[in-house]
Amino acid sequence: MRAEVIAIGDELTSGQRLDTNSQWLSAELGVLGVPVVFHTTAADTLEAGVEAFRAAADRADLVVATGGLGPTADDLTRDVLAAVAGSPLELSPEALTAVESRFARRGMPMPESNRRQAVFPRGSRIIPNPEGTAPGIDLDVAGGRTRIFALPGVPAEMRTMWRDTVMPAILGMLPERATIVQRRIKCFGAGESAIEAMLPDLVRRGRDPLVGITAHEATITLRIAARGRDEAECQGKIADTEATIRNCLGPLVYGVEDDELEDAVVAAVAAAGMTLATAEVGTDGRVAALLAQAAARSPQGGCFRGGRVLPRSADAGLADALAARARAEHDAAVGLGIGPVEPMADGRGEIEVALVTDAGVERFRHMLGGGAFLAGSRAAKFAIDQVRRWALARG
Repeated sequence: MRAEVIAIGDELTSGQRLDTNSQWLSAELGVLGVPVVFHTTAADTLEAGVEAFRAAADRADLVVATGGLGPTADDLTRDVLAAVAGSPLELSPEALTAVESRFARRGMPMPESNRRQAVFPRGSRIIPNPEGTAPGIDLDVAGGRTRIFALPGVPAEMRTMWRDTVMPAILGMLPERATIVQRRIKCFGAGESAIEAMLPDLVRRGRDPLVGITAHEATITLRIAARGRDEAECQGKIADTEATIRNCLGPLVYGVEDDELEDAVVAAVAAAGMTLATAEVGTDGRVAALLAQAAARSPQGGCFRGGRVLPRSADAGLADALAARARAEHDAAVGLGIGPVEPMADGRGEIEVALVTDAGVERFRHMLGGGAFLAGSRAAKFAIDQVRRWALARG
């Protein structure tokens, strides 16, 4: 079985927005053992859409598309699919009820334009959308040789519909039914290429289990996907690979599945029987915000005593002075100080991070990079990760 992924939208063809949906879907199809042989991006016109889907139907057994299912005049995917299939569009009372109900739950009248989202090519199947108003479309074309799944472009909606409906349908199309189990390992402290280099022969096409690697705001996720006769066989494969990852990466691994770095920090501080307070300049309060959110989620959250955020213009002194101040103000075992930003000769900035405890002061430096938002986010994560490593060493 060969697959093609199509992304629809002027914002994609113009370069105004990055197409992350196709990347995600290709990785998911790879887990199922379905190779993606083409990626296509098409503009929001009937002509471009028809050309893209007809070409895909000629060369792929399976097509997964995102975008163009909204209620506006330029949302033309349903019209495109009707043209490709040679079938008229018909209103689905079932889909219309679902769309109307979603507006009713919000206490809002449904605009007339949203009726378009309940129109489907004759003979197609509805893909329910529990997260939004745009149902997806499941359609056979080219005399039944190619099956098309069209999903909304909103990532959260698309991913839910994939997991609930599309993925099970594709598994049913495969000649050999297999159980697929996935596990995510979360890492921080090295870049994507560096981590891949530390994992000999793990991140390669065709491996069983498959290991994929993605990066988001300096957090690296390693996804292990195993296929087998049953869940027990899959879990055995995953356990061996996870053990290799942990042995190779050591403290770079901070959690699994939906764990965030700040959750791991709070857990490590609590496990070490310590308390923590922070003071920061130059990170717009991101450190305090991350730790406060993690503390609110954790029954051990009381170990975070609080944080002080100073304006960028503040004459706050060095990071170790900030850390000492935070520790004293909140009567905490550990004080974490961050900032201020120091300009470098190449135009970038650097911040200093300090930990103050009864044992003394530990200082670290972090070079800012990745644009304004990413630089601040990475700096905040770098700072709290020093606390995690310190606590793990003493826990």
